[in-house]
Amino acid sequence: MQTHFLDLNQLNDDKIMELIRLAIEFRDGKLVQLKRPVYFANMFYENSTRTHTSFEMAERKLGITPINIDPKNSSVKKGETLSDTVKTLQAIGTDGVVIRHKTTGWYEPLINDERIHTSLVNAGDGSGQHPSQSLLDLLTIYDEFKKFKGLKIAIVGDLLHSRVARSNAEILKRLGAKLYFAGPDEWYPSDFDNFGEFTNIDSIVGKVDVMMMLRVQLERLNEDARESFTAVEYANIFGLTEKRGSKMKKKAIIMHPAPVNRNIEIADSLVEAPQSRIFRQMQNGVFARMAILTSILKSKDLIAEDEYEDIN
Repeated sequence: MQTHFLDLNQLNDDKIMELIRLAIEFRDGKLVQLKRPVYFANMFYENSTRTHTSFEMAERKLGITPINIDPKNSSVKKGETLSDTVKTLQAIGTDGVVIRHKTTGWYEPLINDERIHTSLVNAGDGSGQHPSQSLLDLLTIYDEFKKFKGLKIAIVGDLLHSRVARSNAEILKRLGAKLYFAGPDEWYPSDFDNFGEFTNIDSIVGKVDVMMMLRVQLERLNEDARESFTAVEYANIFGLTEKRGSKMKKKAIIMHPAPVNRNIEIADSLVEAPQSRIFRQMQNGVFARMAILTSILKSKDLIAEDEYEDIN
């Protein structure tokens, strides 16, 4: 069984659906009992509100004791490598480490190190993968449509630097969704042609089931010579404005990994509109991460199966 959670695309379709169903069960009140005290360290080398607090909430709901490590105030500042930090946390007794790191594929040398046996959870690696976000997005889409095959889904924005875009594009394509991409030409990675069609937002806003908007990194606008638009111009050309929102299908939904730059990626009035599922995504994030952690704990034989119960 898999003791790490690094890339959702490493899992087969049945396993993904198993995690989605387990997340739904947790949302409905399912409880688990641990065989012994369990400890997970959370270590975020990049800023995070939703993912960090969501993992900690998931850990606490499962009875896991979280240990929060701030790299800015750790031996990392003294030059300690990621490998040695993980080995240190392993030595003091952690059962797993949740890590977000700016390096794409940070986990690859660690899983190939036979001296590391603590479980590793990828909370985001550079512009690579964001598997827990992908799972909560799948859960949110499944809640709405009860399927993936045949859905038309648009992913709009900074596709080049977004690990959310890459994770979702790969898995949604595999699950049978029809994908469309939109955004600045400069932010479109050519290999996304393998997943769907690159077009403009106005040609797809009226026909898709899901409008998945991506965060614009404001620090990039007006500073990089490749971009020739301001934040306001971006909103007008690539954003989900009120006018564009009015053209969406009645049953279509709006998604965003957050934080949202209101009136840039999405009109302020649409962020919490009836078709928006942005805060639902955040709620689902806790249950999706509970499912992820439970899968790891099961692989380590740390779940007391006979006490696995539903409180409803």
